[in-house]
Amino acid sequence: MSRLPAITGWHWIKQGFALFRKQPAILTMLLFATLLMSLTLATIPVLGQIMTMVLIPSFSMAIMQACNLIGQDQPVTPGVLLTGFRPPALKRLCKLGLIYLSISIVLGLIPAFMISPDFIKQMSVPLAERGAIKISPADMQVVLLAGLLQGVALLLMCFAPPLTYWQQMKPGKATFYSVFGIFGAIRPFVVMLMAWTAMFFGAVLLIGMILGSSRGGQIAVLWLMLQFMLLMQCAIFAAYRQIFGDPSLLPKQVDLSK
Repeated sequence: MSRLPAITGWHWIKQGFALFRKQPAILTMLLFATLLMSLTLATIPVLGQIMTMVLIPSFSMAIMQACNLIGQDQPVTPGVLLTGFRPPALKRLCKLGLIYLSISIVLGLIPAFMISPDFIKQMSVPLAERGAIKISPADMQVVLLAGLLQGVALLLMCFAPPLTYWQQMKPGKATFYSVFGIFGAIRPFVVMLMAWTAMFFGAVLLIGMILGSSRGGQIAVLWLMLQFMLLMQCAIFAAYRQIFGDPSLLPKQVDLSK
């Protein structure tokens, strides 16, 4: 893997935006559909959150495959939503999802041992019955650290689903190469994340100046968050394509049962 210059991260953002601009409606529909499916699964007691975590790789492949088709100037249909749910790919992606689940559990245990019992007690009270929540600076730092670690873990794993699906790698190998790919291109990724963050907060500030804290402003910010989620996923596809090769150049018939 050749060392990529830092400016490559900005190029990924531009390429991701170009992909998004070609078919924004279908990409937005796919994002809403995956969010709806995951939120519906999460409502199932106990097993719902576990199933949602295990199926994260399958959900993510819908956007990745859509980006792949858009990159080839092909139409994207709603059927792309089922890309990661068709056998035999589903079995491998679910095994990868178990790795996601394991990492999430480990990272979830870190704040459990560091947060004060008073904070945990407040969070266990139903939302309707909560009074004014008092959070100590130490507890807030732990919560922020836990969120940061979860975000870093998801980023390090972002190439694992397409490597499992397109390159037919086993889940453990795909995880290794995903982490290796991120660290091998750490400077472009830092630039990409910095550019994405600056653009997002700049857009939020602009909306705040125009619409203020009105309900319309809140809806606009929520919509903006969803669009920037798509932009990040499209940029990640652009990064994958440069680091691991264009998936459209792979053989059309792929045996995923190995």
